[in-house]
Amino acid sequence: QVQLVESGGGLVQAGDSLRLSCAASGRTFSRLAVGWFRQAPGKEREFVAATSWNGGIVHYADSVRGRFTISRDNAKNTCYLQMKSLKSEDTAVYYCAARYGGDYYTLPQDYDNWGQGTQVTVSS
Repeated sequence: QVQLVESGGGLVQAGDSLRLSCAASGRTFSRLAVGWFRQAPGKEREFVAATSWNGGIVHYADSVRGRFTISRDNAKNTCYLQMKSLKSEDTAVYYCAARYGGDYYTLPQDYDNWGQGTQVTVSS
């Protein structure tokens, strides 16, 4: 089992930037594919971005492509989500998820390790 802890959320204005971090426990982070998801009130959890175990393959939801960047530092057991040009519709709880193996995954059911989430609120 991998423990994931997100941080970096907060209240910002539209157009601002934030960087979320996902810190993982254990010594096997470099073997994990990692994804970011978000869930707004009353809505289903949706895919945001994902990266393969070595960061060589990344994938984004159409709604964030060009504004968000996913990256990872395996030496620090941490995955990042850099968010720029934030919009009010980006307001949600953001979750980090991980699983062993593979390139990247975009469905919540593909992941078996989840963090507790971090709130991002964008005021317009």
